Amino acid sequence: MVDFHKLFSNNEPILISGPCSAETRDQVVQTALQLKQLNKIHLFRSGIWKPRTKPGMFEGVGSIGLQWLKEAKELTNIPNTVEVATSKHVEEALMHEIDCLWIGARTVANPFSVQALAEALQGVDIPVLIKNPTNPDIELWVGAIERILNAGIKDIVLVHRGFTSYAQTEYRNPPMWQLAIEIKRRFPQFPMLCDPSHIAGKRSLLQGIAQQSIDLNYNGLMIESHIDPENAWSDSAQQITPEKLADLLNNLLWRSGEVNPSLDYSELTELRTRIDQKDDELILLLSERMKIADEIGKFKKNNNITILQTERWNQILERALQKCDALGLSKDFIRNYFESVHLESIFHQNNVMNKNEHQK
Repeated sequence: MVDFHKLFSNNEPILISGPCSAETRDQVVQTALQLKQLNKIHLFRSGIWKPRTKPGMFEGVGSIGLQWLKEAKELTNIPNTVEVATSKHVEEALMHEIDCLWIGARTVANPFSVQALAEALQGVDIPVLIKNPTNPDIELWVGAIERILNAGIKDIVLVHRGFTSYAQTEYRNPPMWQLAIEIKRRFPQFPMLCDPSHIAGKRSLLQGIAQQSIDLNYNGLMIESHIDPENAWSDSAQQITPEKLADLLNNLLWRSGEVNPSLDYSELTELRTRIDQKDDELILLLSERMKIADEIGKFKKNNNITILQTERWNQILERALQKCDALGLSKDFIRNYFESVHLESIFHQNNVMNKNEHQK
C-alpha cells in the first residue's frame, strides 16, 4: 500500500505515469520497465475499464488487466493505480492488491456514482485520487471530495485534468485554472496534481501545461506514457514514450512553495501592498459603475426600454478587446471580465426595473 504521508512529506514532486489503457500484458510490463529506468515515477497508472462516449469504442480489457498490473509491480516495485467507476471495480481492484484508486472525471460528474463508490470504500484504507468533473462545476468536485471523506478515506489527492467547453480552444479540455485554484483554497490539506495529458490532448502542449501547474505550486503530475503512442488503442495523440517523458521532466523548472527564512521578502511585501491598494480601487470603481447602471435602469424603466441592448453590449466588448494588446492584457481575460461586469449590470438594472413591483 502507498504511504501517502511519507510520499508527500518529502516535498518532492509526485509523478504518476503509464499508458492511458492497458492493452496487452507485454505493453503494460514493457512500459512499466521503461518507466522504472527513469527512477522518478512514484505510481504506475493504467486504465482497465474505460468509459467511452459511444458504444463499440475500446472500453478497456477489463479484469484481466489487473493481473498485468500486479505483475508489472512485482517486476519494478512501483506501486500502481487504476480508475474505478463502480463498486464492482473497487472490489476487483482490491482483490488484485491495487495500491491506489482514482475516480475519473465522468464519474465525479455523477453524484449517484460517487456515492456508490463511497459506500464500497467504507472501512477500506486506501489512497484515492479524485479528478475534477468534466463540466466546469466546482461544487460537483467538492461534493465528490466530501462523499469520499465521509466514507472514512483519509488519503485524498486532487487531480486537475481540465474541463469540457463549447468554445474552440487549443486544448482538448481547457484548464480553467481558476477552478483548480479555488479547490486548492477550499481544501489546502490535500495535495493537488495536474494531468497535462487530458488538458492538452496532444503531445506538443504537455511541456507548457506541466510547467504552468508547477508554477502554481501543484504537488506533481500525472502524465500518460506508452511504449508505442502512435499505435495506442486510446488517446494516442496525447501519450508520449518513457524516453520523451524523461526529456519533459528534465526540462521542467521546479519551484519552491516554501518560505525561505534567509530571503529578504520586503520587496515582495511592498508589491503585495500595492496590489491590495489597486484591488481596493477596482472594487470602488466597480461600485461606482453599478450606481451608473442603476441610473440607466431608471431611464429604461421610465421610457419603457428593455434591459438587454445587444448592439450596445457588442460595442462595449469590442471597444475593450481593441485595447488588450496595447495594455498587455489577454483577450480571454478581458472577455470573461466584461461578461461578469455586464451580467452584474443587468442584475442591477433588473432590480431597479422591478423595485416598485416588489414593494407593492
